[in-house]
Amino acid sequence: MLKSEELINKVKSYNKFLNPETLTKAYDFALKAHKAQKRDEGVPYIAHPIAVADILSDLKLDSATIATGLLHDTLEDTKTTYKTVEKEFGKEVADLVEGVTKISELEGDIIKNSKAENIRKLILATSKDIRVLLVKLADRLHNMRTLNSITDKDRRIRIAKETMEIYAPLSDRMGMNH
Repeated sequence: MLKSEELINKVKSYNKFLNPETLTKAYDFALKAHKAQKRDEGVPYIAHPIAVADILSDLKLDSATIATGLLHDTLEDTKTTYKTVEKEFGKEVADLVEGVTKISELEGDIIKNSKAENIRKLILATSKDIRVLLVKLADRLHNMRTLNSITDKDRRIRIAKETMEIYAPLSDRMGMNH
């Protein structure tokens, strides 16, 4: 698992305007928010947001997007509110985190009832900022990398199918198929 300093140094290597305090604060905030949670593979949950932030830093994205990667599950999986994220990290990051959360909520509601192409269009239409999609794609990539740790075979198949039908074509259209 990438430490806060390692993530900051990685981002500093391509972003000379980085404010390291923001990323440190987001890292620590996510660590505290997910403190009692575990992933299916039994590791502390924080490993997932850190891995998402690492993927985003591989893409050399801005610090607001990387902070969003660290915070992307706080609204959905913890007691953290939009107002708290906005107060601590500003409206830009709060809106990005909320956008990722909305896509996650859409997944569950519409996957069963719609064709993949309609879902892709809906996700694109509801994303006001392309960075929301980048965070969601990084989130899905990490989830796919750890898919074998999910013991429920039907859930694994559902996640893999969603990825192939929705997220892989979206990443391809965005030129991110690698």
